[in-house]
Amino acid sequence: MNQTFTIQEKIKQTFILLVPILITQLGMFSMVFFNTIMSGKYHSSALAGVAIGSSIWNPVFTGLSGILLAVSPIVAQRFGEKKTGEVTSIVKNGIYLAVGIAVAVIIIGFFFLDPLLTTMNLPDQVHETAFNYLVGLSFGIIPFFTFNVLRSFIYALGKTRVVMVILLLALPINLFFNYVFIFGQLGFPELGGAGGGYATAITYWLILGMTIYIIKTKEPFSVYNIFSNSREFSLDKCKEILKIGVPMGLSIFFETSMFAVVTILLSKYNVNTIAAYQAALNIVSFLYMIPMSISMAQTVLVGYEVGAGRFKDAKAYSWLGIYLSVIIALFTGLLVVLFRYEVAGFYSNEAAVISLTAHFLIYALFFQISDAIQATAQAALRGYKDVNISFIITLIAYWLICLPVGYILAHFADLGATGYWVGLTVGLLAAGVCLSMRLIYIQKKKFVSRQVG
Repeated sequence: MNQTFTIQEKIKQTFILLVPILITQLGMFSMVFFNTIMSGKYHSSALAGVAIGSSIWNPVFTGLSGILLAVSPIVAQRFGEKKTGEVTSIVKNGIYLAVGIAVAVIIIGFFFLDPLLTTMNLPDQVHETAFNYLVGLSFGIIPFFTFNVLRSFIYALGKTRVVMVILLLALPINLFFNYVFIFGQLGFPELGGAGGGYATAITYWLILGMTIYIIKTKEPFSVYNIFSNSREFSLDKCKEILKIGVPMGLSIFFETSMFAVVTILLSKYNVNTIAAYQAALNIVSFLYMIPMSISMAQTVLVGYEVGAGRFKDAKAYSWLGIYLSVIIALFTGLLVVLFRYEVAGFYSNEAAVISLTAHFLIYALFFQISDAIQATAQAALRGYKDVNISFIITLIAYWLICLPVGYILAHFADLGATGYWVGLTVGLLAAGVCLSMRLIYIQKKKFVSRQVG
């Protein structure tokens, strides 16, 4: 990364980081995308099982890996301050935390997964698919969490194309294993929707292996000697990561768990409704990769400028990311609404599922704009390492606005499943507005006296 002086240079710098991150995020999401598409083509009950499994898995892996993503703003600030040794120590201790958290998740899942699914009173086929899908995914938890730490390190140095190349190389492998495990081709067992979990786990191990090889052998990563002196454990560094990461992870957890709860609440409806909701959410989540990618670039750029003491530039990057995200969300949202039936057809061959999916997608435009604002405003705050108030805002918005509004509209306003989409949109918009106000406060009150340039 380089210092920038004009808005044109900042836009160029943002896109240099953004485009590879976006391709990477789309690549990672494509694994879930392939799981969902192929499961839906296999059978609607397989799609419903993957939907339930994903609704349990997503809050866990996004919330906990969100803790580990704290490595990115911390390393970005250290990089801006030119503290090489501190960068190495932060990454090493991030890996220790990743492995520890992953092991804890596996142990908890071993004891509580089946009882949790049992309490949901799912149809037998859906229950079995969800359970086996999550068991398959569990084999990839350790490499996935470790990869998130290493990815954050690579991003913080501004070398985002490296991760993009790794993901592009891994995608055909993931697609191959999805196909053979779900449909039982080429002598592999026919596992249905559960096969996607095993395919994803195998891919995570391959991705981690490629990432470790590059960090050990290629500059500028090899300079930091991340994998030398593996006994270099620092409680202080772990505490620093957790101090920033826990509020980040909890904010992400509250958002993803909110979607999980909605999926569980919708499980009382028929299989077609569950499948249609999952398909619509999958489409919206796919498009969410754009503001998410912008937010990742934002956090690194803002953190780098704050570390270098260039607060005027940090402010410019903050709002540039928000404006860019909203414009793109408006454009993609309109496209989804206009071509909703065609898009829905990718997810199912059943007319009832396609029709209901298209109906849900009408709300995608407003949903995406709201989500874009809150994602990028929160990312800018992370660049300033201001995460505690963001955590409180998201807790209130997601659990005291989204869910209650959605539940009331669904059950007392006769909107049914549609009510939950309206509730989600209202809550995300409230989060976006409040986070933007917090960003303005941080920039005006906390950094005004130290403004440079």
